[in-house]
Amino acid sequence: MSVRQSLLAILDQGDCYGSQLRAEYTRRTGATVNVGQIYTTLERLARDGLVENLGADDEGRILWGLTAAGRVETRAWLAAPSPGEGRDDLAARVALAVTLPGADVSGILSAQRAAFRAELAAPALDDGATDAAARAVVRAARRERLEAGLRWLDEVERIVEGAVPFGLAADRPRRGRPVRSVV
Repeated sequence: MSVRQSLLAILDQGDCYGSQLRAEYTRRTGATVNVGQIYTTLERLARDGLVENLGADDEGRILWGLTAAGRVETRAWLAAPSPGEGRDDLAARVALAVTLPGADVSGILSAQRAAFRAELAAPALDDGATDAAARAVVRAARRERLEAGLRWLDEVERIVEGAVPFGLAADRPRRGRPVRSVV
């Protein structure tokens, strides 16, 4: 799962400090991320016009907010199926979506299911193998992967039924990255 996209999705819930984003990411996905990666990603997102620096508080912590372009990208990422995405990455994306108020988890699962089915129905591409047995092995592996993906989506649907999304944690970080002084 993309840390970049995850940070955008969390910021879609409200403005956050970098250390707060790190805590929310862990709370929502169970995964950890290096605090340096959070700030580097925020700087790149700001460069790309997806987030904005809203200024620093009295303790020098920078508050970050989502721009309109960031909101559009977030919604598109959550809604788009990802047939090529690894199942662990997809699981983390769905786990994040389950926690986000307003995220259409059912729509995400439906779109992913449709993408898996479309891939199953599509003719197999030439995998470069000249041997019929080798081609059959590759096709069988592909079919099994996609069918397993469909079974997994059914299980996920059962797991998330009745899940309750939650907002940002009310407590603000005690630490944060100080504002860089310009000399």
